[in-house]
Amino acid sequence: MIEVHQFPCLSDNYGYLLHDTDSEETVCIDTPDADTYMREAANKGWQITQIWNTHWHPDHAGGNEAIKAATGCTVTAPEVDAPKIAGIDRKVKGGDVVMIGNVDAHVIDVGGHTMGHIAFYLPDAEMAFVGDSVFALGCGRMFEGTADQFWASLKRIKALPGPTMLYCAHEYTAANAEFALHADPDNTTLAQYANDIAKRRAAHQPTVPTKLELELATNPFLRADDPAMQARWGGGDAIATFAALRSAKDNF
Repeated sequence: MIEVHQFPCLSDNYGYLLHDTDSEETVCIDTPDADTYMREAANKGWQITQIWNTHWHPDHAGGNEAIKAATGCTVTAPEVDAPKIAGIDRKVKGGDVVMIGNVDAHVIDVGGHTMGHIAFYLPDAEMAFVGDSVFALGCGRMFEGTADQFWASLKRIKALPGPTMLYCAHEYTAANAEFALHADPDNTTLAQYANDIAKRRAAHQPTVPTKLELELATNPFLRADDPAMQARWGGGDAIATFAALRSAKDNF
């Protein structure tokens, strides 16, 4: 059985500890802040055995060295981003498989936010840890990649089973909802979702994880191949539509 412990970290990150009750292994999904991760693991009575990094940014890999020094854990990180990540024991790329206990996690190439960004998909647990590649109603800024690369990455996420829960790395959903409503104003499912998000944030509740099937219906970036979105934003080309949406969000 896989258990996920989610907790706020830094200003708007979420930290995730992934625990396998059979093997007693515990994985840090990214390491925004070492002290917070160590404290949360201790409060759960879990021993950290691994770190899985999604990309190199300091709010995702900055705690690697301190956690590894304290626990002796092994660090798995994306091959392309590896020169910028400390403490790596194993470099992985899309198509590789890592394990927590006897549970498989498939590595997915989701480059675009950074060139080497990866996600970890656990099919048996119906969950994916997607870092900054996709958010509830949003996606990461295109800091290093290209629009065609990023769209190809999002298509890999779109191809996962609809019930998959997406564990995003930040609480950006309220701001993302404002842009999504601007980008897709006639989407009634989106309007209902945005209303729910507002209520949850007013009650100081998290808006992630989010279910992929809901994002497929409401997230404008995942809908760049929809004819209505293309007519509004991109003129018939999913890559051009995605690029137009990302540029508009950057300046929203």
